[in-house]
Amino acid sequence: MAQNRNQNQIEVPQAKEALNRMKYEVASSLGINLNQGYNGNLSTYEAGKIGGNMVKQMIHAAEQSLIGQTVSSVRTGFQQGLTNFPPSQ
Repeated sequence: MAQNRNQNQIEVPQAKEALNRMKYEVASSLGINLNQGYNGNLSTYEAGKIGGNMVKQMIHAAEQSLIGQTVSSVRTGFQQGLTNFPPSQ
């Protein structure tokens, strides 16, 4: 039987504060007023808008990170290729 697990758990506990700050920054940029603590007065639309924009920003950051890793790998490979040039025969 599948284990019943809360899907809203933060996978990296150290990121909790950063995610919380991001939530308030996104809400503010969307003109949505969030209170500290309980925000049961938010509409589903507003909550979804905040969450959706947070995911969008996280995907953007992950893509930028992947681009940086790829560029770094290509640069390292290119430098290794130059080090071994001309190839020994």
